[in-house]
Amino acid sequence: MGEIINLRTARKAKARKDADVKASANRALHGRTTAEKTRDRIEAERLARVVDGAKLEGDDR
Repeated sequence: MGEIINLRTARKAKARKDADVKASANRALHGRTTAEKTRDRIEAERLARVVDGAKLEGDDR
């Protein structure tokens, strides 16, 4: 026979794990310094300029 588990306890453990994963993602996203946010914004703008500059002009279909 398999191991007997309490479904309520298992459900709560899963909810805690899911909440921890979500909190970790939020800490990574929102827990940045102003300098890091500025650096990422500048890098995104630079990348957009590079991509726009590499587009070929001409026959658009």
